Amino acid sequence: MLRCCWYVVGTWIGMAAVWAGTAPPVAWASEPGGLRFAKRCLMINPNEGCAVADVNRDGRLDIIAGTHWYAAPEFVPRPVRDIPEVSLGFAPNDFYANNGDHPYDVDGDGWVDVISGGWTESELYWYKNPGKQGLEKGRKWEPHLLVDARAQNEAFHLTDVDGDGVPEIVVHCWVQRDPLVAWKLSKTAEGRPTASRYVLGTDGCGHGYAVGDVNGDGLDDILCGVGWYEHPRTDPLGKPWKLHPETALRGASSPFLVVDVNRDGRNDLVWGKGHHYGVYWWEQGKPRPDGTTTWTEHLIDQSWSQAHSMAWADLDGDGHGELITGKRVRGHGGRDPGADEGACLYYYRWDAGAGRFVRHTISPPGAGVGTGMQICVADLTDDGRPDIAVAGKTGTWLLINEGTP
Repeated sequence: MLRCCWYVVGTWIGMAAVWAGTAPPVAWASEPGGLRFAKRCLMINPNEGCAVADVNRDGRLDIIAGTHWYAAPEFVPRPVRDIPEVSLGFAPNDFYANNGDHPYDVDGDGWVDVISGGWTESELYWYKNPGKQGLEKGRKWEPHLLVDARAQNEAFHLTDVDGDGVPEIVVHCWVQRDPLVAWKLSKTAEGRPTASRYVLGTDGCGHGYAVGDVNGDGLDDILCGVGWYEHPRTDPLGKPWKLHPETALRGASSPFLVVDVNRDGRNDLVWGKGHHYGVYWWEQGKPRPDGTTTWTEHLIDQSWSQAHSMAWADLDGDGHGELITGKRVRGHGGRDPGADEGACLYYYRWDAGAGRFVRHTISPPGAGVGTGMQICVADLTDDGRPDIAVAGKTGTWLLINEGTP
């Protein structure tokens, strides 16, 4: 593992500044009218999980990425845990066993902990925040087994399924025939955190997931490889949800997005092929009389591959969200189409007049910044502009939003 300073390219003078630790951040020019981002490399390792939370309770958002957390405003790495290297059966030592970091105060002591698991590991752990003195001394976070569930987990996400103010852990298995499962956090008689299993979808799961209100009833539905599961109006953990197969997508991003792209009052889908070329949006039309949703596919970009994760946020402050996505490097250990092409990160702004997305570069191909399993957007520099944190096999990166040049 290697901690990086501000990343500078192009001149020996710049490299000397990096070695001296005095180099300023470099911002890449974007397409006309685009935002400018400075990029900072925080760590080089193959970890692909990333999250944002106030770890040390100082009122500022920090970055959590696998083995380390990074305290604002300097974002110097501090230890969280050790993560074993795994092969996933096709790429020896090309992965850390971490498919996502999920901050939550599991034990209720007022300090945010981390919930995490892996792709082929059946165990789901939570890592206890060591508190003020432990954080100051750089202590590792104590691991605790939450549940021993199943392997073949493409991703996890936290969402409050039953509306009780406590998030459930929803598990997305890449095996299409397996059920969609949620784990409800609870405690044993001795007060130890644990979780109870609930089946949300009996009709399968599959690669890729999204969360959002598909049918406009005000409730968040869950989408996966076999379609979308409709959130019931009552007792959402009491029985399996109804499957609507019309949005079945093979190998979609984890996550993809449920957003109203064209602002017509119906939520659309924005998704990418997680292990191939292509980013798309599906425009939702008027439903059929029986309630079946209807969709029209539109291409956004097919010039790069492996759009494995996505985010939606208002980067430019115009009141409308932008699509943020980029290349997940070696998602299948180099076996995917375009796997050897350079990592990249973009945002796409919806042009309502032209009825299309316009691409803007955050970091161009080959400049070092790709994505992993999570893209985080938050104001990490306290300047009022949302920044971006990503972690993947090219390292953990902070992209600082400097606004329009």
